[in-house]
Amino acid sequence: MKRYASPIITSLLDTDAYKLHMQQAVYHRYRDLSVTAGFRCRGDDVPGHYAGELRQQIDQMQSLALTDTEYLYLSGLPFFTADYLQWLKAFRFKPEQVDVRDQQGKLSITLRGPWAEVILWEIPLLALISELVHRDKTPCIGVDQALSTLHEKLSAFRQASADMDISRFRLMDFGTRRRYSRQVQHAIVETLQQEVPWLSGTSNYDLARRLNISPVGTQAHEWFQAHQQISPELASSQRVALQAWLDEYPDQLGIALTDCITTDAFLRDFDLNFASRYQGLRHDSGEPVEWGEKVIAHYRKLGIDPQTKTLVFSDNLTLDKALALYRHFDPQVRVVFGIGTRLTCDIRGVTPLNIVIKLVSCNGKPVAKLSDSPGKTICHDPSFVRALQKAFELPPVRQAS
Repeated sequence: MKRYASPIITSLLDTDAYKLHMQQAVYHRYRDLSVTAGFRCRGDDVPGHYAGELRQQIDQMQSLALTDTEYLYLSGLPFFTADYLQWLKAFRFKPEQVDVRDQQGKLSITLRGPWAEVILWEIPLLALISELVHRDKTPCIGVDQALSTLHEKLSAFRQASADMDISRFRLMDFGTRRRYSRQVQHAIVETLQQEVPWLSGTSNYDLARRLNISPVGTQAHEWFQAHQQISPELASSQRVALQAWLDEYPDQLGIALTDCITTDAFLRDFDLNFASRYQGLRHDSGEPVEWGEKVIAHYRKLGIDPQTKTLVFSDNLTLDKALALYRHFDPQVRVVFGIGTRLTCDIRGVTPLNIVIKLVSCNGKPVAKLSDSPGKTICHDPSFVRALQKAFELPPVRQAS
């Protein structure tokens, strides 16, 4: 296995934008909330022998700090408040919050600590695991092979879309978590920026700053999960989460994630007030066409013109899938496509990892993600899943292992 003497993560901003956006809201509202999060591989398990090298990388991250240039960059964006940026400038990763070990031959990771701090671990940890594994298994593959694959896909896209009006097609890079490497992600996004007119942004704040493109991202499942314990009543937790987000960002970052407790349950809470104030919704599980049609019908039922709203598709997308969805939905609703793994880790001879880190508890009490895809359900407490099903009038779901 190749050993990395120097850090792989070299910037505090080498993370997804929604992490900083959520962190600011947590800093302002839930600074005293403690959480636990766990690592899970949805495919083949990551071997435990990577634990030592990952530990080395984690320990080196405690020296990361927001640079003056990065601070000025964030200060110039409309999302952040001065008090949060001052706090972020003093922020340092605490490696003791991460328990990483070889557990019976499998990589095991548990995160514990204040939510405002632990929230920033997920993305760099997943990126580290992905890069360590891929550079170990395929050390001769790199930027050249990644760009060769990208150009093949772009050529196929141009042919497939030749008979279409793609002037409204928009793509966002969502590839930080499971990228082949930091260098590959940079090369992919830079190439797209230079060669296509429909790249509308990247979720990676470091790349957004370096390449002068828009940072994109709003909220993740953990925002809704945590509110399952923050809300005084479980049945109102989604409405509390939606309102708290609007309180923090009343007129920006208005794309809501629908599938933490299934989209059907979400839409029952997504009333005229919320639907009017949020700019759109994001799909992350379940059949995408069915989801999109359901959301459009919901907007119409509320008397809202779907053409004034945006649907973001981000579940296991490829350029081919994105084009098919664009063909189906445009122009009845605005559509944007966030492509991750199949953008930054789509290289011949490489098998991408399907890895996640999700919240499992808040203040010592369980939280869950039920999703629109049963295999994505996450909760360590079956009784809490049953409580969610009762509170949101859901049928029984199969819990993922």
